[in-house]
Amino acid sequence: MNEYTLLIAAGNTATLVTGGAVATLAYRAFRRTGSPALRALALGFACIVLGSVVGGAIHLLGNNVALGVAAQSLATAGGFAVLLYSLFVDRSTTETVSMRWSG
Repeated sequence: MNEYTLLIAAGNTATLVTGGAVATLAYRAFRRTGSPALRALALGFACIVLGSVVGGAIHLLGNNVALGVAAQSLATAGGFAVLLYSLFVDRSTTETVSMRWSG
């Protein structure tokens, strides 16, 4: 363990809590609407969070910072690829409704 262990653990905990909340809310929205874009959004954030947890665990338990950073970086890149996909999937069913204020 080194002087950055507490900082890494705190950062990964914050990522787990906040990213986990976003992934959970996106998944609940997917369950409610059935939107493939929301399913992909939930999966993308889950990949990012999982990568952070796995990277932190490799660092803390395996004492290998480089491998932990590599695992976290790969999972983050994959998660962002899924997030990018979520922006383009299921575009045909989106309906825009405009409302005018008449007051």
